Amino acid sequence: MNRLIRAGLMFGNLFHVHSPALVERYNRALHHLTGKRTTLTDFYIDISGYSPEIGDELSDPLYLNHKGVNRQFILLSVEQRMSPLLNTKFSTSKAILQEFIAQNEAALFALTAKDAVAGELVNSVYDVSSPARLFDIRRITIDADTTGGTVKDASRLADMVDEFRETEEGWYDDVLIAQMIEIAGKTGDVVRNPVKLKTMSFDQRNFWSAHFGGLYVFQDVEHPAVIAPAGKDALTDLPVEHIFDATQRNHVAKFFQLNGLTQTILEARGIKSAAILRQKMDFILIDAVAGQGVDLTGLTRGDLRRLAREHSDKLPPEFHTLGQLVNWAENGGAFPNINSSDPVYFYTLRAADTPDAELVNMLLAELAPKDIRQLFICHKDLFYSTYANWPEAKKAYVVDFLEREYIMDKAGVRDALFGHAALISPPPLPRRGKKPPPVPKNTVQDGPWGPSKRS
Repeated sequence: MNRLIRAGLMFGNLFHVHSPALVERYNRALHHLTGKRTTLTDFYIDISGYSPEIGDELSDPLYLNHKGVNRQFILLSVEQRMSPLLNTKFSTSKAILQEFIAQNEAALFALTAKDAVAGELVNSVYDVSSPARLFDIRRITIDADTTGGTVKDASRLADMVDEFRETEEGWYDDVLIAQMIEIAGKTGDVVRNPVKLKTMSFDQRNFWSAHFGGLYVFQDVEHPAVIAPAGKDALTDLPVEHIFDATQRNHVAKFFQLNGLTQTILEARGIKSAAILRQKMDFILIDAVAGQGVDLTGLTRGDLRRLAREHSDKLPPEFHTLGQLVNWAENGGAFPNINSSDPVYFYTLRAADTPDAELVNMLLAELAPKDIRQLFICHKDLFYSTYANWPEAKKAYVVDFLEREYIMDKAGVRDALFGHAALISPPPLPRRGKKPPPVPKNTVQDGPWGPSKRS
């Protein structure tokens, strides 16, 4: 993993805690939340305040996320919003923390100038001892304050100020005035500078959970289901009718189609679909030849073609099918008839423009794991776990590629791959005057809901 760390592909953009003041604030918050303290004087934290170094020190990677639910957080600076979330247990957690920081940026800036803000993503579930418990997680509420209780004191002081103003005896209430002066010494002038964090709650209906091998829970769709790529044998008594694993490809494909969650890359508007498909071919090629002792450094387009010729007998079917799609898109060749049983099927999809696009792209990355770029962008936990088992040649190639093609322009790459830009002009027809088949051409075998109906 050192190669990833050096390239900034792992533990990148973490917030550096190194000054004595910040370390002490962190320790106060850590003790406030967990009763523990760190002896480290220099460490890095993610958006939630979790530090991998402190996790090693305490021999507890979940010291801020007991049992993987109700994640606690420590904010030392609003700059943490740019940091990743490590040891993710729920796909919604990072977005919730980012939204909380964004909506309270001014207040958090003021509060963290003197103290740490400690809090928790609260729901009604305190353990997920059974898969069914995941369905009890419906709403996440953020509970946060400084370790000194500044927000609570400010609210109390505001109530006292109102009482002082609204009662005729306020000027003569020495006890009330003394209490106001005492609290104002901690909070400052809450009349001119209100100290308040917005009460924020978030629905959690469609999400991924790392529990039970990794589950994708879709409740807020027309046809609900749970997708368990690693297997569904242990999933019993769930309050949902349909549970699919990675082997039930046609069922998963039908689920996508009936809920309008995906589109083919060829029908996606405003993107260079042929270039994206060709890049996927490159990733599949590298995966096939990486263990053959091939030098993969500094490969040009010509080198990749040569490798494909020399190792054609080792290339999987999805490589050749993608080649046919690229040939159709660029040269007007025959359009391959792809159904959901084809190994290439999920490589040809991306999330449609829905509120769950990131979750769908995350699932597609797991269903098409040889696309290392999408895997890294959309499902880092799975990327890191699979990376550890790759041949050294593939590790070196992937790190070099991501440094050159992704790190330099993250936003641009993500928009090109997953954005939903409006179509400015219709796509050109294939050459030779052939009329293209209807797009999307990919077909889905009948799934648990019967034949699909497309408008």
